[in-house]
Amino acid sequence: METLYILRHGIAVAPGTPGLADDDRPLTPKGRKRLREIGRGLSRLDLNPDRIVTSPLPRAGETAEIVAESMGKGGLVEVDDVLRSGSDSRVIREWLRGRREARLMIIGHNPALSDLIALLVVDEGSSGPVCELKKGGIAALRPLPGGADRFELEWIATPRLIRRLSAVKPRPRG
Repeated sequence: METLYILRHGIAVAPGTPGLADDDRPLTPKGRKRLREIGRGLSRLDLNPDRIVTSPLPRAGETAEIVAESMGKGGLVEVDDVLRSGSDSRVIREWLRGRREARLMIIGHNPALSDLIALLVVDEGSSGPVCELKKGGIAALRPLPGGADRFELEWIATPRLIRRLSAVKPRPRG
């Protein structure tokens, strides 16, 4: 793997909403709007993932579809239960070992994603998260030479920063 992108799902209907189980919570209209902006911002970064793997929960699946469409990667979305809400970061790390994509984007939930970043960057002895991914936040990690499941945190961006990229006018080339 060359690059691992870790994206947290967008703003969803609040937990505890009457008549709606936690696993069934969709994105809010504001969440969908912001994710379209985030998707445009990510497309400006030329991330070019080979595959986008998402949690099966609606808020993550919608995030994946919106971002993939905005990046022109609609056919690359895959669903995997390992990214479901409540997953353990160590189980996700083990699952990552079997992935063969050069550039993989995963979309899921906290605390697992923030814990995964800490696990990959500072390993088991971590005393806490390296960062706390906000809803719609993204981190890019690259494996360290020699493998051993260790990565370096190349960059991390808040949803606001990525949304602002979508509004920047491209400079003429040449």
